[in-house]
Amino acid sequence: MPNKKILDNLIVKQPFEFRRSGWQSSFFIEMTKKQSESLEQQHNLLREQGREASIQLPPHHSLQGGVAGTIGALFAYRNDEAKMRDVYYLAGLVDCLINQVNPILRTAMLRDVFNKVHDLKNRLRVSWSSTLDHVLLPIDTVFFNEMEYRRNLATADTLKALYKTIEDGTQEMFDILSSEYVFYCPHRQT
Repeated sequence: MPNKKILDNLIVKQPFEFRRSGWQSSFFIEMTKKQSESLEQQHNLLREQGREASIQLPPHHSLQGGVAGTIGALFAYRNDEAKMRDVYYLAGLVDCLINQVNPILRTAMLRDVFNKVHDLKNRLRVSWSSTLDHVLLPIDTVFFNEMEYRRNLATADTLKALYKTIEDGTQEMFDILSSEYVFYCPHRQT
C-alpha cells in the first residue's frame, strides 16, 4: 500500500473546529463540515499529485466586517469553551443593539444593555474594529430559524426576557456552529 502523506491542518477540534487553510486568504472562512470533508479529500489528492494550487473552494462564508471581530475573539479563546460562549453572548447583545427593534431599547433600560456590553467587552478583551453590520456568524436556515429568533427578540416584554432570549438564542447558535461548521484561519503565502 502506498504511503500517502495526508495534510494535517487541524488546529483544534472542539468546541469549534479550526483548521489552517492551504490557500491564500485574508479572512476566516466558514463552511459546513460536509463541505470541509470534501475539500480536505480534494486537497490531499491534489497535494499527492503536486497540484495544490488548483484547489477549488466549495460554497463558504468569508468572514469579513463585524463577523471578523467575532470569529477572531472566538479563535483567541479556542481552548476555553466557557469564554467562547461568553464571547458569543456578547455578540448577541451587540447584534441586538445594532440590528433589533424592541420597545425596551427605546427606554432608559437601554443604559443597562450598554453597560452589560461594555463590561463584557472589557472583561473578555473583545473589540470590533470594522463596521458593525453583522456580528453573529452566518448559519444556514436548515440549521437555525433566524426569523423566529428575531421575532422572539422583538416581542420580549422585559429586560430579563430580552437577556434570556439572547442567551438561549446564542447558546443554540453556538451549539449549531460547533456541530455543523468548520472554520479555516487566514493564511498569507510568502
